[in-house]
Amino acid sequence: MSAELISILVLVVVFVIATTRSINMGALAFAAAFGVGELVADLDTDTIFAGFPGSLFVVLVGVTYLFAIARANGTTDWLVHASVRLVRGRVVLIPWVMFVLTGALTAIGAVSPAAVAIVAPIALSFAAQYGISPLLMGAMVVHGAQGGGFSPISIYGSIVNGIVEKEKLPGNEITLFLASLFVNLAIAAVVFVLFGGLKLSRAVVADGPGGEVGGEAGGSTEGGGVGKDRTDPGDAGDGVSVRTDGGVSVRAEEALRLTPARIATLAGLVALVVAVLGFDLDAGLTSITVAVLLAACWPEDSRQAVGQIAWTTVLVICGVLTYVGVLQEMGTITWAGEGVGDIGVPLLAAVLLCYIGALISAFASSVGIMGALIPLAVPFLAQGEIGAVGMVAALAVSATVVDVSPFSTNGALVLASAPDVDRERFFRQLMVYGGVVVAVVPAVVWLVLVVPGWA
Repeated sequence: MSAELISILVLVVVFVIATTRSINMGALAFAAAFGVGELVADLDTDTIFAGFPGSLFVVLVGVTYLFAIARANGTTDWLVHASVRLVRGRVVLIPWVMFVLTGALTAIGAVSPAAVAIVAPIALSFAAQYGISPLLMGAMVVHGAQGGGFSPISIYGSIVNGIVEKEKLPGNEITLFLASLFVNLAIAAVVFVLFGGLKLSRAVVADGPGGEVGGEAGGSTEGGGVGKDRTDPGDAGDGVSVRTDGGVSVRAEEALRLTPARIATLAGLVALVVAVLGFDLDAGLTSITVAVLLAACWPEDSRQAVGQIAWTTVLVICGVLTYVGVLQEMGTITWAGEGVGDIGVPLLAAVLLCYIGALISAFASSVGIMGALIPLAVPFLAQGEIGAVGMVAALAVSATVVDVSPFSTNGALVLASAPDVDRERFFRQLMVYGGVVVAVVPAVVWLVLVVPGWA
């Protein structure tokens, strides 16, 4: 049995054990990386550790630390109420506002994880406060980021178009952008309907302190509706309780007051956006810097924040990605891609490459996968039986739309940013949802973009 095949089977065993024995998947993946790397691939420790996603570790820790402080001092509450006022109390519009916002950020040049890191904590705080499904809100944020991610001036768009030019393939920047936008928009619409978005149309939040829900949302709606009687001091800053049955708590007005700590936190968030988008600084390091400054000035608000960093999520993501790094070092990913490329039926090879791109990208770098798969497609694209424009667009969409997976950077940020959820249950929901996307979307984009032969 080849080393590449052994490494894939070990990954399957890791998933099975983590699912059936409730052991942290990241811890299992670290052990697997050590065992496979040392015993099967004969890699040294430094090479194994080279796959550790240090930058993602810092992003996850920095963003969750910063927004733990923002929740403690009530800033996220203030932002949630500001969002409600922006849409004049129509809760149903908020998920779409988050979709458009992240899409706009990536379309003008923000790296997708940076846009998600900025928007997801605010979006999921809103979801927690108004009883919206976190899966719905998280998916809207990620698909929004990917929807705008292939504009001609975006990071992803520039990379793919550069690869196309380097490989001397026909290209169309607008087709690439619109393909990603429409696919992600369609998925977002389906998710919106399936996970309770239509129920939100019956809820209107009053424009005023407390954010009361009116209209027909008087009863509990299972799976992410609005209108539940809920008093949770952890959701509102400074111990504020916000009731959603039409009543207003005695301290609700305090939730909307701009205290010095909240003003400083808002300024820090603006500084984060400017630093990441304007100066291309690292989102994780910038977040930690802002968080530390806030903690030094208001230690009472940040005393418990370090404990609220999503450490379990960090362990899962970093462990799995370290093992994926071992697979890449062993050549397992290249081995699988070349095996598909040798198939003599171009359309079959095309759909298999889309599936390989989606599956691997759910655990690894989307940019790295696109950089590897597009050149692999060159030999049968050169035969003229497959349209290059459609194939490149299909590969790009397949490799990025799966970033809702909790093992991808965007999915991990959504998982880490969700307050007051059963994190293990939310992790499983994201994993199942990501699996459905991996199973369905590559076939759909292949059928729409590749089979017609768009050249």
